[in-house]
Amino acid sequence: MALMDFIKKQFIDILQWTEDADGTLAWRFPMQEMEIQNGASLTVRDSQLALFVNEGTVADVFGPGMYKLTTQTLPVLTYLKNWDKLFESPFKSDLYFFSTRHQLDQKWGTPNPITIRDKEFGIVRMRAFGIYSYHLSDAKTFYQKISGTRDSYGREELEGQLRNSMVAGLTDLFGESGVSFVDMAGNQDEFGAAMLFKMKPLFAEYGLILDSLVVQNVSLPEELQKILDQKIGMNMIGDMGRYTQYQVANAIPEAAKNEGGMAGMGVGLGAGVGFGQVMGQAMAAAIPSVPAAAPGVASVSADEVVATLEKLHGLVEKGILTKEEFEAKKVELLKKLT
Repeated sequence: MALMDFIKKQFIDILQWTEDADGTLAWRFPMQEMEIQNGASLTVRDSQLALFVNEGTVADVFGPGMYKLTTQTLPVLTYLKNWDKLFESPFKSDLYFFSTRHQLDQKWGTPNPITIRDKEFGIVRMRAFGIYSYHLSDAKTFYQKISGTRDSYGREELEGQLRNSMVAGLTDLFGESGVSFVDMAGNQDEFGAAMLFKMKPLFAEYGLILDSLVVQNVSLPEELQKILDQKIGMNMIGDMGRYTQYQVANAIPEAAKNEGGMAGMGVGLGAGVGFGQVMGQAMAAAIPSVPAAAPGVASVSADEVVATLEKLHGLVEKGILTKEEFEAKKVELLKKLT
């Protein structure tokens, strides 16, 4: 029976990996019922590494090149003493190939907002996402910590671990930097460089090199972004009076487009509040009033009345006031001159 097994046994002359599929990081050469022939050829391509495992222990790693597996031509062995004696006759060992190609356009991001302490806004939740690239550099470390004895190991299986590690690093980085969200969002290149520096040691622990990391977006959840937009808008406008003018000027054209025309604006601004009342409140805040003459004091100056009338006339031209409303206000102001 032993003789029949020996006759059936096949000997391997050429060991190589052509990488038929994209995204495979580690692949085990099929060795079932086969032994490696003394003098066999091992081909390791430019984008590969090869690793021999003998009796469960890493024996040696081969870089790119073509090797004839004989005792005389083997390179210096690094991990297992005297295992080269096996090449004196056909031997059985495990051989793994690893792809060192750059894994490009890998996505990272926060699946849910992360909570951070911002020096300007206090406790806020933020999101971030981008892309990164890496390549395998240490076959022994990757075999011992990640891929193991499996037939193959793909980058998709590693993606979740790398992405979640980046999110954790992002949270730490934001807290350590003390930079506000606004400054961070405005300096995404510097933010990406800082993340790259922070994450490189973690990748190295897996036998990988992190080549690049790009931050494409840093943002707040929608509800917080609206609040930030309002704050920015008010800072740009300068004061509440001008902000009210801005709101009224923008609301009127929109209301005019709706069914019911200008009357619909009153409904949209709040139940039970009439359009005239709302407009009156808005105009009171927006239009600087002419100070009333105190008892026993002369009436206001003509210059003040003229200036106010000019502003009111500008509102008529914009369609905010009707001519009738302007005339009524003019009569009221002219009475103060008497």
